[in-house]
Amino acid sequence: MSTETADGEDELRERISNFLRRNFPQIQMHGGSAAIRNLDREKGEVTVMLGGACSGCGISPMTIQAIKSRMTQEIPEIDTVHADTGMGGGSEGMTDGQVSPSFPGEGGSDDDDEGPQAPF
Repeated sequence: MSTETADGEDELRERISNFLRRNFPQIQMHGGSAAIRNLDREKGEVTVMLGGACSGCGISPMTIQAIKSRMTQEIPEIDTVHADTGMGGGSEGMTDGQVSPSFPGEGGSDDDDEGPQAPF
C-alpha cells in the first residue's frame, strides 16, 4: 500500500468515526461503543462493530439500519456497510430493514418471565 493510499484510508477512517460520533451520540450516551472493525476503501466497504451496552440492546437493530442507510448517503466513498453487535442479532437478523420488536410475555412460552421491573 502506498503512502498516498494509506493517508487516504486514514482520512476516510477519521470521517467515518466522526460520522458515528456526530450522528449517533446515543450509542456512547447509553454506554455503548462503535468501532471500525474493517475498512476496504477499494471496495467501498466498512464493517462497524457495536459493543458495550449495544450488545443485547433491543433497539440496536434499528441503530444498525440507520447507520447503514445514513453512512452510504453521507460518505460517498462507502457503498456497503456491515454492522453487528457481536450477539448474532445485528445485520443478519434483519430482513428488508424491518425489525420485529418482542416484549416480555410474548412468544408462547408459559413461564412467568415478565422482564425487569421498573425502578418506581
